[in-house]
Amino acid sequence: MPHLSIAIVGAGIGGLTAALMLARQGHAVTLVERRTGFSEVGAGLQLSPNASRILLGLGLGAALRRVVTEPQRVVVRAIRSGKTIGQVALGAFMRERFEAPYWVVHRADLQTILLDAVRSEPAIRLVMGRTVEEVSDGSDRARLTWTSAGGARESIEADLIIGADGVWSTVRQALGDRTPPAFRGTIAWRATFERSLAPAELAGDETGLWLGSRGHVVHYPIAGGRLVNVVAIQRSPAPVDGWAAPGDRDAILGHYASAAPALRNLLAQPREWLRWSLFDHPAERLVQGRIALLGDAAHPVLPFLAQGAALAIEEAATLTALLRQDGRSLGETLSTYETQRLPRARRVQNEARKNGRIYHAGGLVAFGRNQVMRHLGPEGMTRRYDWLYGFRTPA
Repeated sequence: MPHLSIAIVGAGIGGLTAALMLARQGHAVTLVERRTGFSEVGAGLQLSPNASRILLGLGLGAALRRVVTEPQRVVVRAIRSGKTIGQVALGAFMRERFEAPYWVVHRADLQTILLDAVRSEPAIRLVMGRTVEEVSDGSDRARLTWTSAGGARESIEADLIIGADGVWSTVRQALGDRTPPAFRGTIAWRATFERSLAPAELAGDETGLWLGSRGHVVHYPIAGGRLVNVVAIQRSPAPVDGWAAPGDRDAILGHYASAAPALRNLLAQPREWLRWSLFDHPAERLVQGRIALLGDAAHPVLPFLAQGAALAIEEAATLTALLRQDGRSLGETLSTYETQRLPRARRVQNEARKNGRIYHAGGLVAFGRNQVMRHLGPEGMTRRYDWLYGFRTPA
C-alpha cells in the first residue's frame, strides 16, 4: 500500500506505539494530544509477552530493561488469613514458553521511552494542547478539527484517522457510538512507595494478588525495582470523577482493616492515594470509512486481566502490519483489521469481567476457585492463557 497521511488522536501508550510503527513504515503521521504535558503519577502497568514482544521488535529493549522489573511469579493469597492460595509462573517459564518476557513498569517510564522514540522520527508531527472537536469521514479523505487552549481552530485532512483517545473517546462517537461507557461498581485506589518500606515477606521480585469478597489488592515492584506499585479495589455504588481523584488514606485502610497483618502493613506505607472508577464498553465497531479505533477508545476493558495497554499495543501492530500488505484497498485493509481484532477484544473483556467475579467470590465459589488454583499449579495457571500471551502480529 502506498504511503498515507495519518492523524492519530491521543498520545497514550496505544497512540504513541501506533505513531512510531506507522512512521517507521513510511507514513506521514500527525499525533494530536489534548494534554499540554505528560504526567502519570502512581500508575503501574503489566507488559505481558503479547505486548513486550512487540516493543522489543521496535528496538526499545535496551531502554525498557533499565526501568522494568520481571516478577518471577504471582503469589495469590487470601486477604483475611494471608494464606497462599496458589501461584502463577512468570519469569523464566514465561520467557521459554512465549519467547518474550512478562514485565511490570511504571506507566510514565514506558510513556517517556515511547515519546522519546516518537520525537526522534521526522515523519511524526506531535501537536500538544489541542482538543478534538470534530471528526468526519469523506470519500477521498477524512477531516479532523481541533481547538487550542486559546480557542484557535484548525482542521487537517488525512487518508486515515485513528482514535486512540481512551475510554471517553471523541473519535468513537464519530463512528456513531454515543453510548457512554458503563460504570462497573468498583473503584481502584493506586499508590506507589519506596520498596525499602515494604514488609520483608512482600518485598521480593514477585507480584502479589490478594483475594477477598469485598475487593482485591495487587502489588508489584516498578521503576527498576525501586518502587512498589499497589492497586486496591473497592466496591462502590457511584463513580469518582477523573483518572486521579485524591483518596482518603484512612478510608482505604479502614476498608481493609480486617486484612492479614502483612497486607495491612503494606497498605499503610503510601502517604497519598489516587482513585479512578472502572468502566467498560462493549466492543462493537473498530472501523467506519477512513476512521479506525484502537485500545480503550474501541473497547474499554476492566483491569482484572491486566490487558488494557497490551491490547492497544497489539492493535497498533496489527493495523501497521495490515497496511504493509499490498494488493488491497484501504477499505479492505481496515475491514480485515476489524474482523481480526473484534473477537479477541470481546474475549479479553469477558475474561476480565469473569476474573472480577472470581476474585471477589465468597463461600463455596471461593472454595472451588482455591481448589482449582492449587490443582493447576503455577505452570498450569500460566498455560491457561496461552491464547492470550501467545499472540503474534499478522505477517
